[in-house]
Amino acid sequence: MIRLWSIDGNSQRLDGGAMFGNAPKALWERWIKPDEKNRIPLACRALLADGVAGKRVLFETGIGAFFAPALKERYGVVEQEHVLLRSLEAAGFSHEKIDAVVLSHLHFDHAGGLLAEYNAGKAPELLFPNATFLVGRKAWERADKPHSRDRASFIPELQDLLKASGRLEIVDGEYSKTLGKAVRFHYSDGHTPGLMLGEIVAKSGGIVFCGDLIPGTAWVHLPITMGYDRYPELLIDEKEALLKDALSRDVRLFFTHDTECASSSVARDDKGRYSAVEKQVRLEGVALG
Repeated sequence: MIRLWSIDGNSQRLDGGAMFGNAPKALWERWIKPDEKNRIPLACRALLADGVAGKRVLFETGIGAFFAPALKERYGVVEQEHVLLRSLEAAGFSHEKIDAVVLSHLHFDHAGGLLAEYNAGKAPELLFPNATFLVGRKAWERADKPHSRDRASFIPELQDLLKASGRLEIVDGEYSKTLGKAVRFHYSDGHTPGLMLGEIVAKSGGIVFCGDLIPGTAWVHLPITMGYDRYPELLIDEKEALLKDALSRDVRLFFTHDTECASSSVARDDKGRYSAVEKQVRLEGVALG
């Protein structure tokens, strides 16, 4: 049996206008209230699945605590300590006991938790000493040769550390060597090339880690995209395809950036509008199919 936990990582506060693209503030502030600097709270939540192909799998690691103080302030990281490690321990696990880490892409707010806390004068240190790291090929290539628009979103040292670990798997296609048919991968290019979304397959439905294709419940609404998305119209088409598929197969969604909701089902009304229903604030050892 597969059991699921939502694992909180370090949280952020980022500009609401950037997070909602061309949607006017009068609309998006109904969903998430900004502070005096126009910033909204964002989670960096991971999904822990125990029993996937006989393994303990962590989907993403959040932003972590690797930033130097000046960059931590710039990117709105709230907590000082490495919250992901604390959350894993609270759930009865540790980073040493993770068998595989699935990364949708290598932007720092999704992969920074792979690194130990910032220590002045000390080189970055890779955590998860017993895990295989899974990254999609296009996402890996993008991090290797980033565009000037998103160069600052990557961690310069991370790829060399992952390669040096000897435990890196570059994934091509729907399935990986490490997880086999237990996890099916969907791909999206609207946010960043090769965004890899892992779906844990189950007999009765399943659950898909939505990453930055659908950061939270507000973004389930098709027209809503982020200013960080490279091709918003493509992203909307990809989002619609994923939502239609999830609805048809009763697959639940898992959200990384929503502070109020970890997972939901999908609904569609008579006007064709999608919404998040049957919301779960947290997952604590929930059995899957």
